[in-house]
Amino acid sequence: MPHNKLPGGTGRMTVTQRRGRRIMMSQDELDAFLAEQRTCRVATVSADGRPHVSPLWFCWDGTALWLYSLTRSRRWAELRRDPRIAVVVDDGHDYGELRGVELSGEAVPVGEEPRTGVSCPELDTPEQMFAAKYFGLDAMPHDGRHAWLRLVPEAIRSWDFRKMPQG
Repeated sequence: MPHNKLPGGTGRMTVTQRRGRRIMMSQDELDAFLAEQRTCRVATVSADGRPHVSPLWFCWDGTALWLYSLTRSRRWAELRRDPRIAVVVDDGHDYGELRGVELSGEAVPVGEEPRTGVSCPELDTPEQMFAAKYFGLDAMPHDGRHAWLRLVPEAIRSWDFRKMPQG
């Protein structure tokens, strides 16, 4: 499939879908959608090649998707062995309301594993965003069981069926 830069000049790549750009989200729409949604589905690859999909909370900083994962999870073990990942965030009930984003690339651990709160300036912004979004707090609580994964997408696919002509 041909690749096109995402509107807004970010330089990130998106894949043009069959219905083309008319249902793709603009950069502003994508940023707003990812800010308001709470749960994503993370697909990893198991040792035997089978996909493994699990739900997870996330935050989006406009460039990267930040995932806060249990370090003793199957997901974490699979990503340590093979960092390839695909993440879907979607919403909508009826067909004409469906919208979503698929982000794919490689997950990179950031900070200590598990996270205990040791200073890591790279995590300041995602931790502030995550704490506010999920806990209503100004600072991130650390439980010594989770750690951060950063996905800077190599590809982004988005759809918003509300953009399709009705009737």
